[in-house]
Amino acid sequence: MAKLGVAVLGVGEMGQRHAANLRRLVPEASLVAVADVDLRRARQVAEELELEHCHGGAEALLERKDVQAVVIAVPDKFHAEAVRATAQAGKHILCEKPLALTLDDAAAALEAVEKAGVCLQVGFMRRYDPAYLSAKKRIEAGEIGEPIIFKAIGRDRDDPPLSLYEAALNGMLFFNSSIHEFDLARWLMAGEVAEVQAYSTVLGRPEVARFGDIVAGVVNLRFRSGAIGNVESYVQCQYGYDVRTEIVGSKGTLAVGHLSETAEVVLTASGRRHDLVGHSLVRFADAYVSEIRDFVQTVQVGRPPRITGEDGWRAVAIAESALQSSEQSRPVPVRDRLR
Repeated sequence: MAKLGVAVLGVGEMGQRHAANLRRLVPEASLVAVADVDLRRARQVAEELELEHCHGGAEALLERKDVQAVVIAVPDKFHAEAVRATAQAGKHILCEKPLALTLDDAAAALEAVEKAGVCLQVGFMRRYDPAYLSAKKRIEAGEIGEPIIFKAIGRDRDDPPLSLYEAALNGMLFFNSSIHEFDLARWLMAGEVAEVQAYSTVLGRPEVARFGDIVAGVVNLRFRSGAIGNVESYVQCQYGYDVRTEIVGSKGTLAVGHLSETAEVVLTASGRRHDLVGHSLVRFADAYVSEIRDFVQTVQVGRPPRITGEDGWRAVAIAESALQSSEQSRPVPVRDRLR
């Protein structure tokens, strides 16, 4: 089978990881080019990965005949626009989360994909993590009975610089961070969220409020099945990258996630020591590789993507309702119909 020609649009931290994985760890793919509005950065990445081609924007990249698929890793604000343009160019798409920052933009992106007849996969890489995959299989096998409660924690270590908030290029916390947990909730509970009630705060960093964002959020979920859930997100816990999930069932409970890179924990009279994971690219390194491999193979054999555009739309729907709920101090239903 011929190698799939792939390009990466946007080579910030996430785009660089995708490009490196494609270049070094996905033999079924050929990384043809990278592009970024910062041409100097694109050139640097191309040089590091020994690529011949780099571009200063999407237009030249999408005109390339040797590119059959594009990984979109531009800032959140431009995801939906990039999906539409890439679809119209006839290229298959792996788009980093979130699919969009509004449901209307998400719907327009899906319409363009459907019209073009291309493949769209959304980058919820946690579904490829071995521990989460194992949990999903155990739930499907009935080991914990009927899922009743979903609980998730997502805490980032470092507080983003205020310049990042001011630039308004990425979505606020519910769209940029909590959206991973919203997708996990649907996937692991095998059901849709009907209603949310969200609470948010800027305690510890009140200046963030000037940019329409929050420091921490708690979102209560009510599923159509009658199951319930809770998602906590926090951007500046300082001690490490902390992602944990628990599913409570009628016959047992599953817990996924840990704080340490190793199994060693030392407890003494003088204190305790715990090796902490510092970043998502460390915790989910293997998942990112599995994700991009699966995308390439999906396009090559022409099968439906494991994580669809509808999955992306539904996660945005939960995030949008959570934002409305936190602003209006009331429960908000989650939109159900794509169109």
